[in-house]
Amino acid sequence: MGSPGTAPASSGSGSSDNIIGLLCYSPVGLIADIFVLVAEPYKNSKFLRFHAFQSLFMCGACFVISIGLTILGIVLGMIAGPLALIVFPVQMLFGLGILIVAVMMMIKAYGMQMTKLPVIGNMAEQQANK
Repeated sequence: MGSPGTAPASSGSGSSDNIIGLLCYSPVGLIADIFVLVAEPYKNSKFLRFHAFQSLFMCGACFVISIGLTILGIVLGMIAGPLALIVFPVQMLFGLGILIVAVMMMIKAYGMQMTKLPVIGNMAEQQANK
């Protein structure tokens, strides 16, 4: 018998969907996302596809925002050197925010919840339903 409060294992894949969903938001998330989207037993799970797409879209958005902040720092540095220092704390806060969101999404995925993030959650849901 399982302990109270544990999520049930999925019946079709042989592995627990909640663990695989958690891995989508972990540091190995990109590898887990691709694995979920191409591996046979997992690519048919709407839950796993949703979390894989949402994680991919979140990584893409973070990458674009990070590049934008870096470019902003370079431009401000060209205008006046000390202005570039304004961007550093913003980048640190952005990184901390992403870490918090990733941990929150890992907890939600482990709890078998399909929590949608703003904007990218709807896009991920559309992709998961295809």
